[in-house]
Amino acid sequence: MMSSSAFPDPAANLPPRVESDSMGSLDIPANCLYGCQTQRSLMNFPIGGIESKMPLEVVYAMALVKKCCAEYHAEIGVMDTSVATAIAQAADEVMAGYHDRHFPLVTFQTGSGTQTNMNVNEVLSNRAIQILGGEVGSKSPVHPNDHVNKGQSSNDSFPTAMHIALTKMITEITLPGLQKLHQGLAEKSADFKDIVKIGRTHCQDATPLTLGQEFSGYAQQVEYGIERLQKSLPSICRLALGGTAVGTGLNTSKGYDVAIADRLAKASKLPFVTAPNKFEALAAHDSLVEISGVLNTIACGLNKIANDLRLLASGPRCGLGELSLPENEPGSSIMPGKVNPTQCEAMTMVCAQVMGNHVAVTVGGAQGHFELNVFKPLMVANLLQSARLIGDASKSFTENCVSGLTVNTARVEELMNASLMLVTALNPHIGYDKASEIAKKAHKAGTTLKEAAVASGYLTAEQFDQWIVPSEMIGPK
Repeated sequence: MMSSSAFPDPAANLPPRVESDSMGSLDIPANCLYGCQTQRSLMNFPIGGIESKMPLEVVYAMALVKKCCAEYHAEIGVMDTSVATAIAQAADEVMAGYHDRHFPLVTFQTGSGTQTNMNVNEVLSNRAIQILGGEVGSKSPVHPNDHVNKGQSSNDSFPTAMHIALTKMITEITLPGLQKLHQGLAEKSADFKDIVKIGRTHCQDATPLTLGQEFSGYAQQVEYGIERLQKSLPSICRLALGGTAVGTGLNTSKGYDVAIADRLAKASKLPFVTAPNKFEALAAHDSLVEISGVLNTIACGLNKIANDLRLLASGPRCGLGELSLPENEPGSSIMPGKVNPTQCEAMTMVCAQVMGNHVAVTVGGAQGHFELNVFKPLMVANLLQSARLIGDASKSFTENCVSGLTVNTARVEELMNASLMLVTALNPHIGYDKASEIAKKAHKAGTTLKEAAVASGYLTAEQFDQWIVPSEMIGPK
């Protein structure tokens, strides 16, 4: 495939022009494939910077919708084949990234995504006109509404694009990243299965476990997240297209919704089907709130894992120091030799962003009024960001942190042997109260647990060595 930089820009020599729509005439700048409605949106919604731009994933998904619709209409004989072919070629160019600069609109626009829908319609119309040798801006022989938008409303085409974009993001970025992280943690769990260490609850010493057991918990958290995400995917593979304005399917023909969903599934190689109830598909986005909740839950788990690793690696001299993180870059601009847990910090910042995004998606999902939810752009922008961040961060965290983890075995043994909570193994032999007395005396006097136990007279040194064996305290008898 030709790179976008090598693709000849078909708008490079377009002069400024005047276009008109139902609101009147408007000046369109030079070198632009878009038209009036895009220009009006730029004028009416000057909100935010580059961070507020409509995600290109949505634009590409809309281009796929337009292509499938045009080809379908040509097949059933209600659109000229040459027009449909030109629209399909223009859509392919958009999906290849050749025309990215012609999609300048922001997320904060009409809640149905109408401006972005028309932005795509106008670019495809004008590019198709070029392909057919016509005059850009003339709307002939390819009209943005009558041809590119045929059989569609923003109310059903935009949510369809939302679901396509999000499904692709989750399957191509989020799940592979999480699966890589799960594998990395599972491998470390196996590597560390024989390293006995002290456990901690309430950030205080607890009874022993193996480092492998500790990491098995992390791996399980990620595995559960993967399972929940996979179970939620079918709910967002139901497409709204065919509902048109309010869910009735006005201006479509019977079977159109099923046929287009099938075309979209084949083109994307994803299991898309038509939504069984178009009224729900337009008016509510509960499935998106649900999947945002799954991403939010995953973020909670990843935050816990990243925090544990940076605490276990704290130091290296004056912290826990049980683990050593890979030394990827200098950690301080003033303290020589300092190395910080940067991957853990990046991961926890990602988690914070995902949690914040979930709040926005939740509020957005609650904004269905009668036949239409009007927070669609906000919801998809936040969901796409969350899905990408989790996938990218999981991959980076695995490659630049988890895979390079090493264990400071001497420090692990030192801390385990110093713990007073090994006394728990005495409970079955001398009872909780006497064991508690021994632990408190050892702590107050600054002696070892063994010294305090023998001094108590409740057991001998030989019994202490027989009953307190950390490697035998990592599971049920």
